[in-house]
Amino acid sequence: MAYRLPPLGSLRAFEAAARHLSFKHAAEELHVTPAAISQQIKGLEDYLGVRLFVRLTRALAITPQGEAMLPGIRAGFDCLAEAVGSTCSAEAGGLNVMAPPSFATRWLVPRLPDFAAAYPDIRLRLSSSSDSVDRRGKGRHVDGDAPDPRVADSELAIRYGTGHYPGFVVERLLAPDWVPVCSPRLANGERPLHSPPDLARHVLIHDETIDGEGRQPGWREWLTAACVSGVDSERGPRFNNAVLAVEAALDGQGVALALRPLVEADLAAGRLILPFDLAVPSPFAYFLVMRRAVANRAPVAAFRDWLLRQTSVGVASNAPAADGV
Repeated sequence: MAYRLPPLGSLRAFEAAARHLSFKHAAEELHVTPAAISQQIKGLEDYLGVRLFVRLTRALAITPQGEAMLPGIRAGFDCLAEAVGSTCSAEAGGLNVMAPPSFATRWLVPRLPDFAAAYPDIRLRLSSSSDSVDRRGKGRHVDGDAPDPRVADSELAIRYGTGHYPGFVVERLLAPDWVPVCSPRLANGERPLHSPPDLARHVLIHDETIDGEGRQPGWREWLTAACVSGVDSERGPRFNNAVLAVEAALDGQGVALALRPLVEADLAAGRLILPFDLAVPSPFAYFLVMRRAVANRAPVAAFRDWLLRQTSVGVASNAPAADGV
């Protein structure tokens, strides 16, 4: 069957420009100039006889015609990528996974020996990026905008976010709570932590992994839930990475609010304790996100099933704490 298609390069330029809503960012991704992207788009518009973008003063908007064409173009590139990727990875048995740095470091990596033992023929490549966390007001990850795991060149992406990723297969892994944690020697030291008001005498450690007001509960929300007044919820060091906040707590520098899954191992080993039996829910959860074109690949399905088993074990182990932490 003969296909009547415009040049592949123009379709690739269109898909990248539509994803970024920027000729400049599309050009950076494709290693060409913005002028080349603009020329490719104009050629495609001439071929189709419709406008695909509206060039505004400082922005780029996609037209209804472009919006209607975009899902099919993306699906086509997904199928092309899968056809090439399957050929490349079939012999190597490779699988690429992208995850948030804190989740990868403190939850996923310690469990990978179990995956390797269960699937010795799958060569897993794990990468981490802060782009795996939904953000507000930074780059393309803004309210109402669906992050695209393909920018990480991964078959699978583990995201900490809303779970609203249209066009992708999405599985919820964990819906974590935020809990206060500290070193046992801090809680039992010269200024013991018997009740939440005792926090007034301790350093509060802040995890600012998610930027944007109201996107993640902090000490103010926890203290309100604990009905505590007279404690300055804004004081204390701030970290933009959960791993750093937890390390500070492990070092006895103060009390941190942490996502429960990221400190499970430290709690079990006694390196950290929960000084108070109160948790606040997170507005975000951890999700497994994959393209439909790769969802049925054997390595992808194996990792998905293994990951869901791991998270089920974690949920079950926390079940008795349903009324608290």
